[in-house]
Amino acid sequence: MKEKELLGELNSLKLKIYIILIFCFFCACITDSKKEPLVQKLQKEKITVPEFNSDSAYQYIQKQVDFGPRVISSKAWANCAKWLEKKFLEYTSLVIVQEAPTTTYDGKKHTLKNIIASFSPEKNNRVALFAHWDSRHIADHDNNNMDKPILGANDGGSGVGVLIELARNISRNSPRIGIDIILFDAEDYGQPENSKYPLMENSWCLGSQYWGKNPHKVNYYAKYGILLDMVGAKDAAFYHEELSAYFAPNIINKVWKIGHNLGYGKHFIYQKSPQIMDDHYYVNTLTGIPTIDIIEHDPTTEHNFNKHWHTHGDDMNNINKETLKAVGQTLLELLYKE
Repeated sequence: MKEKELLGELNSLKLKIYIILIFCFFCACITDSKKEPLVQKLQKEKITVPEFNSDSAYQYIQKQVDFGPRVISSKAWANCAKWLEKKFLEYTSLVIVQEAPTTTYDGKKHTLKNIIASFSPEKNNRVALFAHWDSRHIADHDNNNMDKPILGANDGGSGVGVLIELARNISRNSPRIGIDIILFDAEDYGQPENSKYPLMENSWCLGSQYWGKNPHKVNYYAKYGILLDMVGAKDAAFYHEELSAYFAPNIINKVWKIGHNLGYGKHFIYQKSPQIMDDHYYVNTLTGIPTIDIIEHDPTTEHNFNKHWHTHGDDMNNINKETLKAVGQTLLELLYKE
């Protein structure tokens, strides 16, 4: 009888244990089900992308143009360099002016200045944004005053203006990634076709060539880069430039998709354009950072650039706020959703 009672107690104990285990399992399932919506909620949390102010970008371009042609070693160039450094210091304390000796195709000696502004240097996940801040020393595609320097409102000024406005936004509301804004010098002091001087290889993009071999930070790397060149003209169309599509196809597709989603499809064209020997070529080949070039392509002109390219017509009349907005807002959307 005692054995039967003991067996009965053991069976009763087992039953209680099973009930407790089932209860615990049930509670765990309920807890997990309660957690899941919270995780989903966090994942779906709306990211606030700042509003790009095209009026500000326009004024930053105007300020550059007011200095006059920013030809390397000129007074206007020196004054603009000081202003750019001071302007970026309003948005970050990490501003570097990288100086280096250089010789242009005409045998002249200069000291180039690359201007670099960094945001969130502690973050390893980084994106690099580029533009050139100098302007062409001759108007070799104009019919008048061909030996005079140009203002370069679009060619040079527009990319810088957009990047300064991006810097202003980044300083107020930091994205999850680190960002480096790098302005190259002496991009536009390349040898013209009818030059009386001996042919000089790699005479263009002197600032990016130097930076590519001597980055501002040892072992510097960004997961990708974007170069802005001639991004301010009315109805400017940006095609898949051939070198960009070769070196960074995923990036160019990503940027163009964002541009279309924001309603700027007339600017971001899903067609290829011929390769351009621009700063992005040297960034890609010297650093390995996959970099694209957002640059206007106009198939109706002989040179495939904006009709005022390397002429005295490249002034503030060549700048359009809607185009600046299209480029700037697309980049903000890209950066803040990384």
